[in-house]
Amino acid sequence: MKKRQIPHTYVIIFYIILFCAVLTWVIPGGQYKESINAAGEKTVVYEAVKHIPQTWQVFSAFYKGFVERADIIVFILIIGGAFWIVNDSKAFDIGTVSFLRRARKMENNRLLRKIGVENFLLTSIMLLFSIFGAVFGMSEETIAFCLVLVPMAISMGYDSITGVCMVFVAAGLGFAGAILNPFTIGIAQGLAGIPLFSGIEYRIFCWIVINAIGFTWILRYAAKVKKDPQSSPVYEEDKYWRDLHSSNSLDVVYHTPRAAWICFGILTAIQIVFAALYPTTTLQIGNSLIKGLPLLPVLTVAFILTSVFALRKTVHLYILNLLFFTIFYLITGVMGYGWYIMEIATLFFALGLAAGIANNRTPNELVKLFLDGCKDIMSAALVVGLAGGIIVILKDGLVIDTILYSLAKGMEGLGQVATVGMMYVIQTLINLVIPSGSAKAALTMPIMAPFSDLIGLSKQATVMAFQFGDGFTNLITPTSGVLIAVLGVSRIPYDKWFRWAWKFILLLVVVGFILLIPTVLIPMNGF
Repeated sequence: MKKRQIPHTYVIIFYIILFCAVLTWVIPGGQYKESINAAGEKTVVYEAVKHIPQTWQVFSAFYKGFVERADIIVFILIIGGAFWIVNDSKAFDIGTVSFLRRARKMENNRLLRKIGVENFLLTSIMLLFSIFGAVFGMSEETIAFCLVLVPMAISMGYDSITGVCMVFVAAGLGFAGAILNPFTIGIAQGLAGIPLFSGIEYRIFCWIVINAIGFTWILRYAAKVKKDPQSSPVYEEDKYWRDLHSSNSLDVVYHTPRAAWICFGILTAIQIVFAALYPTTTLQIGNSLIKGLPLLPVLTVAFILTSVFALRKTVHLYILNLLFFTIFYLITGVMGYGWYIMEIATLFFALGLAAGIANNRTPNELVKLFLDGCKDIMSAALVVGLAGGIIVILKDGLVIDTILYSLAKGMEGLGQVATVGMMYVIQTLINLVIPSGSAKAALTMPIMAPFSDLIGLSKQATVMAFQFGDGFTNLITPTSGVLIAVLGVSRIPYDKWFRWAWKFILLLVVVGFILLIPTVLIPMNGF
């Protein structure tokens, strides 16, 4: 009997776009518009408009999807090319082997041996990325880190899903249990008219609960794959990473070419200039500003000292050092200077160039390596553009606001617990279509906040319903450009990811609802 062929990710996306096009024929059109009431206050009013059924537009939606997601697409290509150059140096492989060797030595510690050294390492990495997600909303940045940690997970005996969980899912758990995320909590509370980042005590508790449950689920899965690698749903796809790891022989010559010292000199001069121009940095953590931090001078001095030590050993250690400082500068740039995709892409491009120069590659060799990396990751970039067409169809059909209005009307006459639960369901459903937290906050909070006032529901509870509804389904919705990009660079088909993730996401959604109940029934600070 012939084995049933699983639809390609491109086919699945096209089916979803066709379904959305059908919805534009069935659902009436509508739009939310701002208006000013008799008291001179701005309000949001729903108006019925003529819908625009989508037919041939399903094909133009692909083009528009590429235009809307152009920043992420270019970002993927740049980091793909940059990491291919870095990988050419075999620094990753040497670093991974060294890391695993040190990890085995940790087994001498009785406490760590009892906990499980690898459980400790996985938890530590996930906790770090969860903090990033909770504090400054790390999202797009995880795409680049997957190229580092997915191969590491394979080397440790796990699979690519475990690698994605270590970075993307961990950051997503932090994003859902956001503590100080200005892109979700900050915007939602501002629109609701309540003090920014108020109610932080209960949100910290929620973040701990969500992480405890999420990490436990991931560690159990990782242990299962470690015991039986073929039980992984992506065992066949991971052959790419296994072959890549085995093909990179570690029979290398440890040396430091003159070009590496030249590279070090150029980077040192650049950092000294910027340290002089920006001697202090103001970090924004949530709504708090920490001023006067000499971050750039400190990073410059640290880079010089560690690089000299690394270069005296081998160029491979120096390239790993470049990677570490790229991460430090990324965090500084995001939290101190408002960096986003363009600046982050530039940073990783500079990493690729610096690694190639240090590895004594000629300009022609650098170009070839960069193009090879772009070619290798092109499929991931294409998927992101194609998936963008889903949102385009619904927007152009003028049916998104009608769906929101209909769901909001369904909350009338419900009790407070049922109402906050319904708000949570609405935000969760909308997130399947509009994964952008800031865009969804701007769309829904002006509607939800006044409604919560009418029924005596805490606006903080309304914000929490938005927070959870915005977070969990980001890990599974095909309209999320970041998810599709992460799966693409990790070479995980969307259908296999969905089959693995849906029970996990369902559990998180249920946990989110349970965590919402105390916001209605128990008096708490900020609620």
